[in-house]
Amino acid sequence: MRIVIAEDDPLLREGLALLLRAESLDVVATAGTPSELLTAVDEHEPDVAIVDVRMPPTHTHEGIAAAVEARRRRPGLAVLVLSAYVERAFATELLADGGARLGYLLKERVGRVEEFLAALHRVVGGGTAIDPEVVAQLLVRTREDARLDRLSPRELEVLALMAEGLGNAAIAAKLVVSDGAVHKHIRSIFAKLDLAPADGTDRRVVAVLRYLDRR
Repeated sequence: MRIVIAEDDPLLREGLALLLRAESLDVVATAGTPSELLTAVDEHEPDVAIVDVRMPPTHTHEGIAAAVEARRRRPGLAVLVLSAYVERAFATELLADGGARLGYLLKERVGRVEEFLAALHRVVGGGTAIDPEVVAQLLVRTREDARLDRLSPRELEVLALMAEGLGNAAIAAKLVVSDGAVHKHIRSIFAKLDLAPADGTDRRVVAVLRYLDRR
């Protein structure tokens, strides 16, 4: 796994690099600005970029913009975004082009090393990793979508776990139900969200994006 880290705080940047190298992961470059991130992506062709949301010069959304541009330059690049707190607009902006190989974690999650590494491996493996706190804070806003109002409390719970990036077996274990029950709930979610089977459409990703989207 080849990793680029983009973080303007030098202590956190070097701390992340040390943590990952201690796990025998290959940190090929670190960056303190968006332009340095893009240069590193071009030069080193990493598998994943770990990117802070707020970077110079304005410390608003430069990290997200750089992550989107990095994925444009290197299709298939996995991106794990780190943020000090939930920033919904930035999360939906990043996810707008599809949920595969994307993660959004609060920085406090880095201290929980096993969870952080699991999320990193999940996005590199082609999945999605959304911080549970991000999902929890976004949940109250789902009411704006009438289609989501069709879902039962249990179906919303299943969809929230899908948004965290959990697969069916992990959801079943979390809710202490059978795999078959989870499969049934997901079929019902697709039906209530008017997501009919269609070639080239990942209904799971669309359902999660609809859940997260508040625009």
